Amino acid sequence: MKKMHIRKDDMVVVNSGDEKGRKAKVLAVSPKEGKVIVEGLNMVSKHVKPKKQGEAGGIVQAESAFYASKVNLYCPKCSKGVRVKIKTQKNGEKIRTCASCGETL
Repeated sequence: MKKMHIRKDDMVVVNSGDEKGRKAKVLAVSPKEGKVIVEGLNMVSKHVKPKKQGEAGGIVQAESAFYASKVNLYCPKCSKGVRVKIKTQKNGEKIRTCASCGETL
């Protein structure tokens, strides 16, 4: 299992590709593949067969996975995508902070 800098429900900014500069929320994380699914970005068309009689099939738009290296965590104080630093508090709890301004994320 690989350790990832992104978690579910984080706000992220895309670094590269067609969606560069767009900001959105993470829906799912796959550490084994090193990928994330981001809300409303990297949309693909899926051809869906009807499962039951009377149910409609067709073409459905769905989010596809990004490599996690293509996204950075969004810092509201800096208003940009930033790297993450892990700080350990006195009680042993680890918190993620912005590498540039020190804001807790």
